[in-house]
Amino acid sequence: MDEPTEPSAATGSDTYARLAAVGPYGVRPGHALITMVEPHPGHEYAYNRWYEDDHYIAGAMAMPWIYAGRRWVATRDLQLLRYPATSAVAQPVTAGCYLSTYWLTEGRYADHMKWTVAINRRLNQDGRVHHERTHVFTSFQDHETTVYRDGAAGPRDHHALDHPYRGLVLQVIDAAGPKERTAVLEWLRTTHLPARLAGSPAAMVTVFRPTPLPGDRMSYVKQVEGVDTRLTLLWFLQEDPRACWEAWFTGLEEAVARGGAARTELVAPFIPTIPGTDTYVDRLR
Repeated sequence: MDEPTEPSAATGSDTYARLAAVGPYGVRPGHALITMVEPHPGHEYAYNRWYEDDHYIAGAMAMPWIYAGRRWVATRDLQLLRYPATSAVAQPVTAGCYLSTYWLTEGRYADHMKWTVAINRRLNQDGRVHHERTHVFTSFQDHETTVYRDGAAGPRDHHALDHPYRGLVLQVIDAAGPKERTAVLEWLRTTHLPARLAGSPAAMVTVFRPTPLPGDRMSYVKQVEGVDTRLTLLWFLQEDPRACWEAWFTGLEEAVARGGAARTELVAPFIPTIPGTDTYVDRLR
């Protein structure tokens, strides 16, 4: 019988055993990476193949403390449902046809960032980064709250990226200031979201606030805006958003304006991609 292989000094294997024994390791999505990207015209297929075949794994899921992920796409008909027409997030409002969402273990943001900055620098040096793309809305975010339509029944937020939801709506809200954001968050949690979810095709809404990216981030990713004022909502749908848009997702801008000192900067529907395929790539323009 072969003797067990000793940990390799070249890859620091023994370090992993020490790291596994310390720090938080719960299941709650304490943090998220939310990234909306626009491939440059003529590069849609190349971008999708790079992300599907390499970056989704090497640039995200293989990293420490990312434990769930899902890609979403907005075909042209979905892009045209977005509002408001003038958005602080997307210019034009239709920009950003791919959305990727990832959950990070609560309390592990700093640990993850050490790895992600280093691995993305390595991927770039090795020619494994697709540069024909624009980051429209990319940030790590801290979880604030999750509101469920059905109370304790159904999947929890830590299941959301694995459960076969048929659609997702990204909503971005900017409050007038930090104090106003606190008030808006409380209004969302206790009043607006419970009422809006009741009887709707959305099973839950997760609410996050953005955190600044480190100074040594890759140069093609712009610094996060609205760190003190912004809230990001992810509505997880049990129906295709096109089937329920008019009845359930028009009017969110007016509702937020009535609820307090805040403005909705983006309401954008997506459907899940089909991993390993180029499905929908020919319907982006």
